[in-house]
Amino acid sequence: MKIKICGITSPAEAQYLNRNQVDFAGMVLFFPKSKRNINIEQAKCIMEALDYQIKTVAVVVAPTIEQVLEIQDAGFDYVQIHSDIPEGLFEKIHIPVWKAFNVSDLDKFEEYHNQKGIVGYVFDAAGYGSGETFDWSMVKDIPRDEKLFLLAGGLRPDNVAEAVRYVRPDGVDVSTGVEKDDGKGKDAEKIDRFVQAVKCSQS
Repeated sequence: MKIKICGITSPAEAQYLNRNQVDFAGMVLFFPKSKRNINIEQAKCIMEALDYQIKTVAVVVAPTIEQVLEIQDAGFDYVQIHSDIPEGLFEKIHIPVWKAFNVSDLDKFEEYHNQKGIVGYVFDAAGYGSGETFDWSMVKDIPRDEKLFLLAGGLRPDNVAEAVRYVRPDGVDVSTGVEKDDGKGKDAEKIDRFVQAVKCSQS
């Protein structure tokens, strides 16, 4: 079961991921509406602080091709795209893409399902990074293929095990659920508990 901690904003938070040996670190770019939004230079500092085994994911909303190229040049392992993918993107990039779907646009799944450049899916709640849960039955029966299937949206240390057992995704993705109570940055203890809950769900 893969684990992605998203919305990392500092090298200090990268250490929380290192000690838990999670699989992916997500960073929000080119989306000023998000309190977790950082710039490319900040992202590079975080990448330097991460254990080399942790893969990096740039999280963007309706990016331009130029922005994805900038992400690629920065050395990210993946780009996770919410909303629209720019036309002609796959002819210009080589970085693998995760397509994120909100419950409001699940009808677009078939449109992207056979796109060769997409190597994974992230299924999230209606609002980007809202921390809200949704009806997991909406994605439980989506056809599985060789592409990574990540469940997101309102996951927390106290509900992630239930989500894993019900949906059986390839991995889980959390941001709000492991933030400090005041919403300012990641909570090391919550990350520890989240990771432990995921591991317990496998036993």
